[in-house]
Amino acid sequence: MATTQIMVVEDESIVALDLQTTLEELGYAVPVITTSGADALEKAAKFHLDLVLMDIMLKGEMDGIEAAEQLRVRFDIPVIYLTAYADNNTIQRAKLTEPSGYILKPFEERELQITLEMALYKHKVERKLKESEQWLTTVLQSIGDAVITTNTAGFITYLNPIAEKFTGWSQAEAVGKELKQVFKTIDGKTPTSIANSPRPTSSNLLLVARNGLVTPIEDSLASLKDSQGNINGVVLVFRDITPRKQAEEALRKSEEQLRQAQKMDAVGRLAGGVVHDFNNLLTSILDYSNKLSNKLSEGDPLRQEVEQLQKASQRASTLTQQLMAFSLKQTLQPKVLDLNTIVTEMDGILRRVMGDDIELTTTLGSRLGRVKVDPNQFQQVILNLALNARDAMSNGGKFTLETANIKLDEDSGIQHIRVVPGQYAMLTISDTGVGMDLETRSHLFEPFFTTKEPGRGTGLGLSTAYGIVRQSGGHIWVYSEPGLGTIFKIYLPITSDPDEPAVLKPTSSRLSRGCETVLVVEDEDGIRSLVRKLLQKSGYFVLEASHGIEALQVSEQYEDTIHLLLTDVVMPLMSGRELAERLALVRPNMKILYMSGYTREAIDHHGLLDPGLAFLQKPFTLSVLSQKIREVLEAEVPSS
Repeated sequence: MATTQIMVVEDESIVALDLQTTLEELGYAVPVITTSGADALEKAAKFHLDLVLMDIMLKGEMDGIEAAEQLRVRFDIPVIYLTAYADNNTIQRAKLTEPSGYILKPFEERELQITLEMALYKHKVERKLKESEQWLTTVLQSIGDAVITTNTAGFITYLNPIAEKFTGWSQAEAVGKELKQVFKTIDGKTPTSIANSPRPTSSNLLLVARNGLVTPIEDSLASLKDSQGNINGVVLVFRDITPRKQAEEALRKSEEQLRQAQKMDAVGRLAGGVVHDFNNLLTSILDYSNKLSNKLSEGDPLRQEVEQLQKASQRASTLTQQLMAFSLKQTLQPKVLDLNTIVTEMDGILRRVMGDDIELTTTLGSRLGRVKVDPNQFQQVILNLALNARDAMSNGGKFTLETANIKLDEDSGIQHIRVVPGQYAMLTISDTGVGMDLETRSHLFEPFFTTKEPGRGTGLGLSTAYGIVRQSGGHIWVYSEPGLGTIFKIYLPITSDPDEPAVLKPTSSRLSRGCETVLVVEDEDGIRSLVRKLLQKSGYFVLEASHGIEALQVSEQYEDTIHLLLTDVVMPLMSGRELAERLALVRPNMKILYMSGYTREAIDHHGLLDPGLAFLQKPFTLSVLSQKIREVLEAEVPSS
């Protein structure tokens, strides 16, 4: 254990030397003896001292009290006054320097030793306490949470830097003030003393800073206790939970969008299944009603009723096409084109639709990326949105179309389910109408959902738009609040494929005739019978079968040429594709035309057909069937 090092500051040499002898006999070391305060400070800087014995009355400009203060402040060395002066003025001055002892001359050796040991012990304890306080201060200043402490009366005793930042009050300004003056919340709730509460309390509040800035916080309040368990204050700890609130909101939106996407998928699958069966029924209804109409004379009273049946069937066919669009099963004819072109071509019809009391504004982005969409179907998307906007602005308003290039990144994927990061061409369609609440927005794209009164819509307009955009690889998002209008944003992926003219081949209503032999394979008797009669009426020789096995038998028994196989794709016992492959082995020159109530995209998805093969979507009319058959029969066989 190191020997205690003591400096003696005494201007009487005999007294100083006597003190040195006494201290050394007691086991202490006295490396320094000096007669002035200035020299004592100089020596303290050079020696490692544990304690100083200081006379008050020293020669020179600095007396012992001034020297002791400098030693305390600059070197943190404990000082014991050893003096003959005990007047009240001297004692009061000495007290200001926080001495470790005060001994009056003359003194006894035992008194000196006890005072020295007590001073050294006290300084050791104080140093440990200061180190502990410094450690605690460092921790409180470095942690990420804000900390405020108060006494039992609720007056602030400490703020760490984070608390200063959030409240806008510095520690110097806040100490001594009531907590409610510094820690203010938007609802006026302020943590109070919990002297009577044995457990910490916590809550979520909105903190209002001195400059008015509002921060959502999570706070906790606990009591401060001394070593005997007595409460002597309160500690308030709080943290900014803005990132957590944002993450919770983002998660809530993602979960909501995921549920919406799953619901739309389920409804889409249901719609797709209904459409398949309904299309088969419509094929029979349409063609038999056409056939019946042709047999009735112009003046026949039944002709008008049959025509109403035909109109109803056509409307039903239109509904199935809209359902197919929603369920992503519609047959599209996409072209690579500039989105600005479609918007520009829609200007005239949109102005007629909107009327004079609605202002139409179009802003086209420059150098817009090319997209791949079915131009006719996408025009229908714009028209459907325009019609809804018009109905939402019964007292007039503003309708705006804007195009721009935009990049969707990973953050967009967090906010919107299913988005694929990349470059998109964006079409924004906005109106200043009545807007929609959350409940309406959550059902907006569902088939048959409508807020219009009965008879003013089928509820398929927006679901059709949704399906066309999604089937084109794009996304459609809606932003709306009651009274604030509605904004639809459509994002279509930019393609690097070369441009194509956005022109569809006109469909002729003239029936195409032929004399070839056609093998019709269809498992539904009504459809098979109808197709046979249609083809026979157009001059074809027809063979028929109800399934693939029967078709193979018909082919084996028929010795002449079969020019075309017209087969349903999905049938019992054998699929249309398998039938075609087996017949191709024995009739390699026979052409093949597939038909189905399912869409081409759905069939391709299940691997039932190879891309590029001839396909006819049910329901179809006689003219469509006859034209498609001629197209297949007259197509050149690709060279192998």
